[in-house]
Amino acid sequence: MFEHPWHDLPLQLGGSLEKFNEAINHDPNFNAFTNTGHLPEDICFSIKSVGSDNAIVFTFNHGAAYARVGLYTEALFSLSALPVQWENLFKKNPVMPYQSYWALYGQNIRQEGVEVIGDQLAFANYAHIWRTALEVLHETFCGPNDVSFQPELEEDFLVGRYALVETKAWGKCKIFYEQSGTGPQDIVFLHTAGSDSRQYHGVMNDPRMRARCTMTAFDLPSHGRSFPSPAYPLGGHFNSEDAYIECIKAVIKSVKLKRPILCGASMAGQACIAAAIRSDEVGVCGTIPLQGCERVEMHREWHDKSPIINSATFNPEWVYGMMCPTAPLENRKLLWHTYSAQAYGIYHGDLDFYFNGWDGRGRVEAIDTQKCPIFFLTGEYDWSNTPEMSEDTSKKIPGAMFKRMPNLGHFPATENPAIFVPHLIEAIDHIVSTVKCSGKL
Repeated sequence: MFEHPWHDLPLQLGGSLEKFNEAINHDPNFNAFTNTGHLPEDICFSIKSVGSDNAIVFTFNHGAAYARVGLYTEALFSLSALPVQWENLFKKNPVMPYQSYWALYGQNIRQEGVEVIGDQLAFANYAHIWRTALEVLHETFCGPNDVSFQPELEEDFLVGRYALVETKAWGKCKIFYEQSGTGPQDIVFLHTAGSDSRQYHGVMNDPRMRARCTMTAFDLPSHGRSFPSPAYPLGGHFNSEDAYIECIKAVIKSVKLKRPILCGASMAGQACIAAAIRSDEVGVCGTIPLQGCERVEMHREWHDKSPIINSATFNPEWVYGMMCPTAPLENRKLLWHTYSAQAYGIYHGDLDFYFNGWDGRGRVEAIDTQKCPIFFLTGEYDWSNTPEMSEDTSKKIPGAMFKRMPNLGHFPATENPAIFVPHLIEAIDHIVSTVKCSGKL
């Protein structure tokens, strides 16, 4: 009987452990994550192939770690996957969905054979540590990914301020918004669930976009730099289609925009679809959903709002593996930081809309693309809202456009603005050529 070469992980990875043991103890992220007195004893986790007890066992404590060959039963928890999945994960510049174990363990497309064995609470609480260890092992085994170079920013062109916005769902809120560009076309950017509009700084500083558009991005109430909504208690954030749409309308009115284009990713991508359905009400002339579709059916994890799991480390870890592994590191770190920085319950409340609240089935067909063109852009590395999901939705809308974006994931505007902006401009040009948008044109 044929046995896959990666059936026994120690045979494949054991030769890299000496180098790993040196590298992990000098890794800045590992040292930062374990620099705490609340690791009173050694913690062990392992990785193994399905059908084999042999494993790579990792032991870590306060600022120190090492890996060895052993049995998975020696570990507090074990990350298990099929041999072929480990083989693809440990390739240089892995393709989707092998960019991380999180991608294999993903929500709506969890890969067959992938399982976490053992202490599930420890798996969640130490997610940032085991993910870092696997990244270091990947680099020692096959070398670093070919990460895109991004020039350092020499000047920032964004200007931010606050506005008072009142909605039925969230009450009167002091929200933060920022703007850049002097181009003729107004465009509003919406951030993803549990984050804020810092995601768009790369796009809003891009000279091509500054010449093409006048750009506005805002933080939803209780997110980022906006103030908390008075409508719910601490930790009780909620979101819905009506609440989101009413807030978008209120911001457009407050900032005095005239029929802007709307663009947003993930949860905001779904809001862009909803806005296209309700374009007369919202006052937009076109929408560009990033990572959007008519409905997301997912296995819902509850670790994002738990009294015994640190959401400041778990929430950013869950989304970190949705990105392209060759995106500039500083942009991936920004995403991790913004997801770690949000208040307790914000991400969870947004996911109530993204997972369960949004449903465009039987509604998207009514979008009038002559009045409100819609152009779907979806990064190929996304395992939450895959390109296939976006394309299937676009096919139900007469006149809708769709484009799959290589080398981008769930957060295309943040991951790699240099390669995202041409796709965005193509979508803007399509909308403007179809219908007159901004009053400036």
